[in-house]
Amino acid sequence: MSGSARIAFLAAPTEVARAAQESLAARYGAASLDKADVVVALGGDGMMLETQHRLLGRNLPVYGMNCGSVGFLMNDYREDALPERLAVAQGAVLHPLRMRAFTAAAEPLEALAINEVSLLRETRQAAKIRILVDGKVRLPELICDGILISTPAGSTAYNLSAHGPIVPLGADLMPLTPISAFRPRRWRGALLPGTAQVVFEVLEAEKRPVSATADYTEVRDVRRVEVREDREVSLTMLFDPDHGLSERIIAEQFTV
Repeated sequence: MSGSARIAFLAAPTEVARAAQESLAARYGAASLDKADVVVALGGDGMMLETQHRLLGRNLPVYGMNCGSVGFLMNDYREDALPERLAVAQGAVLHPLRMRAFTAAAEPLEALAINEVSLLRETRQAAKIRILVDGKVRLPELICDGILISTPAGSTAYNLSAHGPIVPLGADLMPLTPISAFRPRRWRGALLPGTAQVVFEVLEAEKRPVSATADYTEVRDVRRVEVREDREVSLTMLFDPDHGLSERIIAEQFTV
C-alpha cells in the first residue's frame, strides 16, 4: 500500500479510542469513508468486527490498532510512522458465513458472520437440534445449550472458549462445536470443509425455543438455520509483518 494512502479513522465509543482518533487525525489528516484507501479501526476486536460489517461490499482494507482489552485482531497501538506501517502491512483475506434463519414467519432473515453463527437455548429447557451437512443428516438429535459454527478467524473466539479446535487461516475448514452437550455426551464436534452447507433444525421448537446469532445479529425463536461460507464477499484485515493473522492463530495453539 502506498505511503500516501488516504486514511479514515473509526473509533470505538470509549474515551481511550476517541482520544486516539483525535490525535491520529490531527497528525496524519483524516479522509471520509467514501474517499479512503484504508480504514484504521481503533478499539478492540469488537470494533474490528463492527468496522468490517459497516464496510461490507466495499472490501476496504482495515488496519486495527488495539485500544481495547484482548485485541487478537488488532495491531499494537503506536502513533509514530503510521503511513510506513500501512505501506508494509500484510493482508489477510476472509470470507464470512451467511446465515439464513427461518422462524414461524414466511420469509427467512439473512445476516453475515465474520466470527461465528451460534444457536443458543432461550429458556431453562435444553435445546434439541438436528444437524444436516450437505443435505445428509449427520446428527439426528443433539441435546445441548447450543451449537456454533465458525470461520477460521473466529475459531479463536467463542469457538475456543467452547473447547472447539483452532483452525489455521488457510485450512479452508469450519469448526462445528457443541455448547454444553448433554446427549450425545461424547460428541465433541466436527471439522467441516469450507464448501459445506450446514442446516440446523430445531426440534420441539415451541417447548424448547432457540435463538440464532450471526456475530451480533440475533434472530429469536428460529425453526431452521442454514449456514454456508459466502465466497462472493471478501474482507481484508491488515497486520504488521511477522504478526499476521495466520501467525497469531498458530501461536494461540501453543498458549498455555
